Amino acid sequence: MTIVVPASGSVDDERVGRKQALVDALNIFGNLGFAEGVPGHITVRDPEHADRFWVNPFGISFKHVTVDQLLQVDHDGNVLVGDLPLNRAAFAIHGAIHAARPDVTAACHTHATYSKAFSSLGIPLEMITQDHCQFYNDVALHSDDGGAIVTDPDAGRRLAASLGDNKALIHQNHGVITVGESVDSAAWWFIALERACQTSLLAMAAGTPKVIPDDYAQFSYDQSGYDAAGRFQFGAIRQEHGRA
Repeated sequence: MTIVVPASGSVDDERVGRKQALVDALNIFGNLGFAEGVPGHITVRDPEHADRFWVNPFGISFKHVTVDQLLQVDHDGNVLVGDLPLNRAAFAIHGAIHAARPDVTAACHTHATYSKAFSSLGIPLEMITQDHCQFYNDVALHSDDGGAIVTDPDAGRRLAASLGDNKALIHQNHGVITVGESVDSAAWWFIALERACQTSLLAMAAGTPKVIPDDYAQFSYDQSGYDAAGRFQFGAIRQEHGRA
């Protein structure tokens, strides 16, 4: 058993905070229209047990998930807390990512419209606007298993390998995944990537976008692509949705 000592100094308080942040993000994603039926999941690592994470239950609307409905799951897919159904894809994807990336506290994946559409192109995300540059050299492309529901742990491990040390991944014909050191940063990267995919599709439909030079993209990334910047950005989204 590995105990992760939270910044607050209290494991119980940290767990309560992480679970509430998870529910806030789920509810906000639902209000933003990122959910489509029952697919999609956000997870947060338990602060006491590094090999366990909390996740939304299968079949409950993002808009209506509550803290008491969250499931605690280990990296083997066992539900340790909670009695609602577990989305097996949530275990396959998030279990592999949390196991491979000790630095990742939270991960987000839903079938949002624009990132799903962009993923079907099977191309990298080009840096065509300042906001895209939050992902400069920090978003991977995964073409294996495209279009298949990810329920196989081996497929999850392949996804985690493609993610590498990046904060985002485009899964061809499926959608995107984002990770962060907190729920808030992971959630912001997801929102930002969904909007970047939307902007890319609009720009490509209108013509041939100009790509930002590497040195400019790196400069913008240095200002906005780090984890604390993601947390700060999500703070404004919290305000908009009355979750500040």
